[in-house]
Amino acid sequence: MDHSADRSPKRRRSEDGYEASPPRRRSISCSPSNASPQYKLAERPARRSYSRADRADDSDNDTDRRYYRDRRSSRSRSRSRRSRSPSEAHSRRSFTTPPPPKPTQLHYKQKLILRGHKKGVSAVKISPDGRRIASCSSDATIKIWDSKTGKLEHTLEGHLAGISTIAWSPDSTILASGSDDKSIRLWDVTTGQPHPVPLLGHHNYIYSIAFSPKGNMLVSGSYDEAVFLWDVRAARVMRSLPAHSDPVGGVDFVRDGTLVVSCASDGLIRVWDTATGQCLRTLVHEDNAPVTSVRFSPNGKYVLAWTLDSCIRLWNYVEGKGRCVKTYQGHVNKKYSIGGAFGEYGVPECRYAFVASGSEDNSIVLWDVSSKNVMQRLEGHSGVVLGVDTHPDEPMLVSCGLDRTVRVWRDEEDVQPE
Repeated sequence: MDHSADRSPKRRRSEDGYEASPPRRRSISCSPSNASPQYKLAERPARRSYSRADRADDSDNDTDRRYYRDRRSSRSRSRSRRSRSPSEAHSRRSFTTPPPPKPTQLHYKQKLILRGHKKGVSAVKISPDGRRIASCSSDATIKIWDSKTGKLEHTLEGHLAGISTIAWSPDSTILASGSDDKSIRLWDVTTGQPHPVPLLGHHNYIYSIAFSPKGNMLVSGSYDEAVFLWDVRAARVMRSLPAHSDPVGGVDFVRDGTLVVSCASDGLIRVWDTATGQCLRTLVHEDNAPVTSVRFSPNGKYVLAWTLDSCIRLWNYVEGKGRCVKTYQGHVNKKYSIGGAFGEYGVPECRYAFVASGSEDNSIVLWDVSSKNVMQRLEGHSGVVLGVDTHPDEPMLVSCGLDRTVRVWRDEEDVQPE
């Protein structure tokens, strides 16, 4: 039992036979067997010299800025729609102050160190209501912490092997966990007790899970190369997607639940229709580096992907066959499956977005989404940082790694909108 627990967190590429034989490549020009004729997968781009211009199309800066800035409150929008007299409109224009300059740095500082796991911590997630932090480890346990005080609320035990992935339900009452014991368990975070029926069906380690926005579905990706869609209430597989020809490292739901994205060591990112199981888009970079983690952007129009060439790429999968519009560099990622998240910064009337990621040089790196500039590098961990997550309402980050700790970071100079 011990030796299987040691396989997690996030095995190196050289372990478990990853490199024992040349990886199989699925033909990209062919749609999956259940695909409809109206959808075609993206073709692999021809090999060509690779330049920064290919990776970052500056013409998208304006579009990204318009999207990523925080939307005004509904109250502000409703006020703007009211009819105004010409004199009132002129008066408003005359006294409107220009927005403050865009910040060029972030100022996160370490506030808490949460200790208790006996082995490396694979993943950490903040609950949607922001009240709790969940962490999972290769010691086969999950710990629930108070996000403000760092107090340990529960230690969840029940898996028979290391745990690589966790996900919160949208209402913050249930935590799902995926383990090397090939099972997914659902936990009541109030009582700390598991639901009586685990989700069984995968034939190998479970690497990634995510809840749908309504909380009625769960998506999982596994070392067995499959992606499963689960009915949470019935605890059964709704749909099995023949997703990849290598272990599936990451999965995520889009904001309205209609799409799922998956990625794998075969270098492919695939977008699926949750209702039909059809593959709507296949994204592949010309370098074809293994993809270990994926996240939809908050508006659902982009996919953020981590690859084992020390790059994080932002893909526009909506237009055409999909294209890479931004590439973020500055961290180290060549061996481990590392995750991250989107976050926000700025003043209440003008919000911007950043990308946060762990790194194999023991740091956390924060980039501005539009400019791709590194805004801050956080030091504190004494081992590889495997996971980073952001608070939904406050300027707070959490991180975890091989040093067995969970760390809480706050930016006290950032002013959140009310």
